[in-house]
Amino acid sequence: MPTPHRGKRWTLAIFTATSLALGLGATAARAQEVLPKPQAAFKGVIGKTYKDSREDYPQPIKAPAGAPNVLVVLLDDVGFGQPATFGGPVPMPNLDKLASEGLRYNQFHTTAICSPTRAALLTGRNHHQVGMGTITELSTGYPGYDSIWGKNVASVAEVVRQNGYATAAFGKWHNTPDWETSPVGPFERWPTGLGFEYWYGYQGGETSQWYPQLFRNTTPIEPSKTPEQGYHLMPDMTDEAIAWIQRSKSIAPDRPFFAYFAPGAAHAPLHAPKEWIDKFKGKFDQGWDKVREETLERQKQLGVVPANTRLTPRPKEIQAWDSLSADEKRLFARHQEVFAAYLAYTDYQIGRLLDAVHALPDADNTLIIYIAGDNGPSAEGSLTGTTNNMMTQNGVPDDVASQIKEIDEIGGPKHENHYPVGWAWAGSSPFQWMKRVPSHFGGTRNGMVVSWPKKIAEHGGLRTQFHHVIDIAPTIYEVTGITFPTSVNGVKQTPLAGVSLAYSFDKPKAPSTRTTQYFETGGHRAIYHDGWVATAFHGVPWVLRGSVPFEQDKWELYNIREDFSQANDVAQQNPAKLKELQNLFDQEAKKYDVFPLDDRFAERASNPNRPSATRGKTSFTYVSGTTRVPEGSAPPIYKRSHRIAADVDTADGKAQGVIIAEGGSGAGYTLYIKDQRLVYEYNFFGKNRYKVTSDQTVPAGKANVALEYVQQPGGELTTGGTVRLFINGQPAGEGSIDNVAPTRFSATETLDIGMDLGSAVAETYADALPFAYTGKIGKVTVDLK
Repeated sequence: MPTPHRGKRWTLAIFTATSLALGLGATAARAQEVLPKPQAAFKGVIGKTYKDSREDYPQPIKAPAGAPNVLVVLLDDVGFGQPATFGGPVPMPNLDKLASEGLRYNQFHTTAICSPTRAALLTGRNHHQVGMGTITELSTGYPGYDSIWGKNVASVAEVVRQNGYATAAFGKWHNTPDWETSPVGPFERWPTGLGFEYWYGYQGGETSQWYPQLFRNTTPIEPSKTPEQGYHLMPDMTDEAIAWIQRSKSIAPDRPFFAYFAPGAAHAPLHAPKEWIDKFKGKFDQGWDKVREETLERQKQLGVVPANTRLTPRPKEIQAWDSLSADEKRLFARHQEVFAAYLAYTDYQIGRLLDAVHALPDADNTLIIYIAGDNGPSAEGSLTGTTNNMMTQNGVPDDVASQIKEIDEIGGPKHENHYPVGWAWAGSSPFQWMKRVPSHFGGTRNGMVVSWPKKIAEHGGLRTQFHHVIDIAPTIYEVTGITFPTSVNGVKQTPLAGVSLAYSFDKPKAPSTRTTQYFETGGHRAIYHDGWVATAFHGVPWVLRGSVPFEQDKWELYNIREDFSQANDVAQQNPAKLKELQNLFDQEAKKYDVFPLDDRFAERASNPNRPSATRGKTSFTYVSGTTRVPEGSAPPIYKRSHRIAADVDTADGKAQGVIIAEGGSGAGYTLYIKDQRLVYEYNFFGKNRYKVTSDQTVPAGKANVALEYVQQPGGELTTGGTVRLFINGQPAGEGSIDNVAPTRFSATETLDIGMDLGSAVAETYADALPFAYTGKIGKVTVDLK
């Protein structure tokens, strides 16, 4: 059935057919469900006085009788072959326990990248239908890619909320347009504008687990402790989720909840407590080739893959472990130890959340859907791994020599580390490729566990039906007894693209209700239909700059009923079937706003046509206390001449602190006064730090301080320029900045006036965060040349 471009209207007849197919409504009356539900008519009596009158209060909307609590857990950047529950090398006893109480799914699929998977999960529509053809920071001005979550694709949270559920989200939220993530909104595409009554988490693709940039609903907040005092985001957000669930059930025990728990793990930066990292010392010295082989053997023993599954070969672009130097092996093993520690630590914290749910009076009537990854393992760390993930996402490579010097610090607060590509490949066992490659299951196959003690009788079962993340929302609608509405808040709804998988709970051998599914992101394409998959690989996912001609793509064909891991390309033997599926992909792509294909990555981060609070502006003025301005809403100074000036009052001349800072320990710049000197520091991804200090003191009382940066023309990707400092208009020092960030400093670090929130741009004041200015700041101006 065709799906129109967003905004087109659908007939009731078409929607009714869809509802019947999903088992979500059996009558035309139910299919016409409209939200919000109309207020009930007054049935009391109104006399002249209260004595001859009878009250009739409108009653709160209640969820359908017997509707379960629903908890959805979504991990980040975790591959099929990483959790021990699915044969991987990382022990996750709490996921194991949940699987022993319910079901494992070994043919569940995501979109191969973050924002798209989350949009599809929460709406039941394909990601392009929600404008999420890619991550929000790379949006382009086409319906499938603009990152604008339309009102015609209401979230499952909004629908169940208007049907009597309490709703909350915790952790990562990567579905707000990049230009709408500042503390002044607009907020309609934040979690609280899309159906979640409560949210505790962060915007964007990643954040430091040691210095996260957090929000409670729409209010920016700072962690209550420092890393030195024991802070880490995972226990913090787990505590928040437990408190919300217990509070909800204590006050309104009969009201079911829908909770969405989305940790940062195991997306970079890979951050874990030292004691957890130490648990894995030496566990990966055998290397990724061997770990991949060991994983497949365990997968066969567990029965999560068929006994005849073949291990797909290592791509020629990835080094053999035996070919590495001693330093490379030592460094790369350490990276994987940190990853394993982060994932295991996350499982431990989620175990606390599951224990809290199991302790509820209605625990047996709680549906838990635990998806181990929003895509496959990430290759964004490049072939060498990195101590700065944002640097590699800017298209700037790391090297082994510099990382070796910092090897004992990897996983701690100083670095935004990410493991090498080889470990991503190992983590996708037994499949080909990894995150950002939806053409193959290494990018899209994720293990899923479902538990619902009241309704799922089988314990420890395996389900093999082919399903996709768009099937989660329809499943929730079916099990809660909530009819998917034709209209929400006055907007006609695009029908669900997903189908419920609830039938599989008690029918292990039932044929899958999903017979067709397309996959696309970054130009990689695939189409599944009735046991066959046609694929078009489109370039290695760790090369984040440049474009590859689409005409060069080679299509492959796999019969996955016989070939679980896509190990045997049968395109040459079945040219007619391949052509059939290629045509089917084009049909689906046209239906779901997939075109135009676009394989650019880093280049799209600076799209000049994207809406922005800064677009077209060359002058910006900030007052003291303006903080938490995300990069998408901050002056785009990257590789551009600019001037920053500030009116300050140093009182007796001893005032010090940050005047303006943007970014953090990963990269950024800061202008501050310390020891009566004006100082400018530029942090180039933690690899090089450039510091220019004034050759004279800042005078007592009021003063104007400034810096001028002049970009050197031409040069390489990161070529920098020169900086000159001024005090009261007079030259006060100068220096060179050899390398600058070409596109972005950070995923979530911000621009702050009068302090440096998050992690410190400059190591000089890292132990004094936020190093707030102790005098007064009049205004700060940024002028772009």
